[in-house]
Amino acid sequence: MTGFAVHKYKDMGWKETVAVVGFPSIGLVSSIAASFLARSLELDVIGGISSPEFPPYAVIQNGVPFPPVRIYGGDYRCDDEGGVDCDGLVVVTSEFLPKIEQHHNLAVSLLDWFDENCVRTIICLDGIPFTLDADGPRILGVGSTVAADDIMAKYSIERLDDGLVRGMSGVMLSEGAMRDMDVLAILGTARADIPDPRGAARLMEPLTRMIPELKIDTEPLYKEAEEIERRIEMSAAALGNTSGNKDFLYG
Repeated sequence: MTGFAVHKYKDMGWKETVAVVGFPSIGLVSSIAASFLARSLELDVIGGISSPEFPPYAVIQNGVPFPPVRIYGGDYRCDDEGGVDCDGLVVVTSEFLPKIEQHHNLAVSLLDWFDENCVRTIICLDGIPFTLDADGPRILGVGSTVAADDIMAKYSIERLDDGLVRGMSGVMLSEGAMRDMDVLAILGTARADIPDPRGAARLMEPLTRMIPELKIDTEPLYKEAEEIERRIEMSAAALGNTSGNKDFLYG
């Protein structure tokens, strides 16, 4: 018993499925990216996860209530030798970050569901903070298997050789390695103090290379980032800061 109930609303009948997982992280980049992906592709809600330990609310979409954690899905066929093969796409996202003590059991519940529903490749999106010695925004990757490492190498995703991956992504990586499931964690630098749609757009760029059939236009996220910049600059100007320097926003 994990304390989480995974509900299936629709059986899609896929044989080779790729899943994208995005829970809130630094700058909300992972949940922004996952939600944007589900909306842009007009994916259906095919499942959900509930728990008595989750916040007591329902997410209403088109007049229909769903659990806080939703599983979206749609038909997408990709056939890339040495890369990602799929006949279906699943996106898991939520607006709230589960408590730390829930991460392990929730990740295990998701991996069990993925295994039962022919999900062969799992891509976890996550945000990492800028470091003082960073030259600029970075995208790093970690794979749970040799096959996952090969996919990262094929798409020129810089590998994180030493470090720590926290939370849901960390648990899914370690559990995936033990189960021999192909889990890739794509980690993008992001601002920690504001929602960062620019970081979310950057986080999606390797995803669109891996699955070009998605044809995702991330321009709306960049425009949203510009609007956030504009509002912060206006607020700074109102407080007497008229430097107009945008570097403090995104590095």
